[in-house]
Amino acid sequence: MIVVTTPTGNIGRQVLGNVLAPHSSAAGHPAEPVRVIARDPSRLAPDVRGRVDVVQGSMNDPEVLARAFAGADTVFWLVPPYSEGAEADGYAVDFTRPACAAITAQGVRRVVAVTGIGRDDAPGAPGPGAPVRGGLGTRALDELIRSTGVHYRSLRLPAFMENLLRQVAPIRSQGAFFLPVSGDRRIPTCATRDVAAVAAGLLLDGSWTGQEGVPVLGPEDLSYDEMATVMSDVLGRPIRFRQVPGEVFKADLMRHGMPDAWAQSVVDLLAEVDHGLYDAEPRTPASTTPTSFRQWCEEVLRPAVAG
Repeated sequence: MIVVTTPTGNIGRQVLGNVLAPHSSAAGHPAEPVRVIARDPSRLAPDVRGRVDVVQGSMNDPEVLARAFAGADTVFWLVPPYSEGAEADGYAVDFTRPACAAITAQGVRRVVAVTGIGRDDAPGAPGPGAPVRGGLGTRALDELIRSTGVHYRSLRLPAFMENLLRQVAPIRSQGAFFLPVSGDRRIPTCATRDVAAVAAGLLLDGSWTGQEGVPVLGPEDLSYDEMATVMSDVLGRPIRFRQVPGEVFKADLMRHGMPDAWAQSVVDLLAEVDHGLYDAEPRTPASTTPTSFRQWCEEVLRPAVAG
């Protein structure tokens, strides 16, 4: 039994599709049973609902987790990026504690979780005792899951290309996008489709053991100035990147409804990125994934801007 969390979210939806797609029988059902946790099952695609076992409820409800993890061999765990009314500090860890209790109680054997770059033991990462990045607890989340003793793969991710979709409006109206990061700071970015492909591959592979990090870094490191050049070429019009102060970016997040502490966490994370956080994971052939920024712009950004 494979359990997929956040099955209607951007990454979880793609993970679920990948898990279901290659192992369908003639009757249209996956060879290995798949279960999902969904707060609102009606948001699942109709063709998906008939092929999975659905446990309705919240991912941090112990009773829901006990039902979902019962008989499960492998779990895909992704903490939702924002929860209404939740505190930003320690959010990811607090959200995951009930899951770790259920992992132990139900005898789950493997967990694949989405985390981020910057663990204490990664080359170039901040040392033990350094502030938790962005206030959201990536390193602490990793250690919490590891402490259960489960076989574990931590997907260590940089920024998503899809983050730029939040700036479609200024790209369209002003020909510009804005972040509190230096324009010449080269960083890895990955497409969520590649994250989902790596996650699904691990979920469907019952042979791995132990606890390891799995960086997913996209095919290249680019600066935001270089991204603007690619965007200009793909969109057929000049696009500029503009670095803005953290307080200006935070104010914009809050104008769009993000609470103060959460907006500050985003700004703190971006400040760490600008100081080399993503240098913690050196690029290797194994961590290099296929979707280029140009391809993503052609297939995702251009239709969104034209939208």
